[in-house]
Amino acid sequence: MASIIFAPSRQRRRRDLWSVVPGYIGLVIILFWIMAALTSQYWMPYAPLDMVGRRLQPPSFAHLLGTDALGRDVFSRTMAGAVYSIPIALLVVSVGAFFGSLLGAIAGFFGGWTNTVIMRLVDVTLSFPPMLLAMAVAASLGPGLWTATLAMIAVWWPLYTRLMQAQVISVKQMEHVDAAISSGVRPRRLLTRYILPLCWTPILINATMDFGQVVLLAASLSFIGLGAAPPAPEWGAMVSDGAVNFYYWWIAAAPGAAILSVVLALNFIGDRVRDILDPRKHA
Repeated sequence: MASIIFAPSRQRRRRDLWSVVPGYIGLVIILFWIMAALTSQYWMPYAPLDMVGRRLQPPSFAHLLGTDALGRDVFSRTMAGAVYSIPIALLVVSVGAFFGSLLGAIAGFFGGWTNTVIMRLVDVTLSFPPMLLAMAVAASLGPGLWTATLAMIAVWWPLYTRLMQAQVISVKQMEHVDAAISSGVRPRRLLTRYILPLCWTPILINATMDFGQVVLLAASLSFIGLGAAPPAPEWGAMVSDGAVNFYYWWIAAAPGAAILSVVLALNFIGDRVRDILDPRKHA
């Protein structure tokens, strides 16, 4: 009888354990790449821009991931690529979320023509495929890492504007907001004290999920020549070099695996953050 009673609780604990494992795996992977971005210059076996071996040498003890078409060590370049991809993703998501959330809060709180103008601008921006719009902006500004970053920010902010606007409109209808208005709270304090603190959870979850997508988009822009310029060891540019030397698989395999690991890890972390912050999970 006891085993029957406690069986569901054991199954629930087992299910909860398996639900948190991917989040911890993702956290370990991201911490590894962050440490690589911060410290790789101190322990890389070779400088990422130096020609240190024979051209197109396969993986060996001297070069763990082989060498590329110019004799540069692929392992060192892959580790150095984290210096580009991780900060770019952080910058794009942070700036996009900040300005997008600011515009969304203004649109949702004031309504009227302010809401109409901001949201029509959002609709126009979102009517274009993100990759196509980023390519157009980057091509108009000229190839380069910073122009690619600006292009991705131009693509990313409308998502947060629409999300924050919907959250503000929903929270405005709650009773505690009506009570604050009745007590004479000023609009600025009403927005910052009574409305915005209840709107940040979806923004945080979405931002966590978007990190991986930004890494993938940055690599895509570099792959087609609109991102980091050679000889920078950016992952997308390295995959492009591997496409040119198709039969030397190790050139593209290492940066491709790095992109895959970062995107998967950030999605695992995003899922875990959503589970933690979702009140329905704790009901």
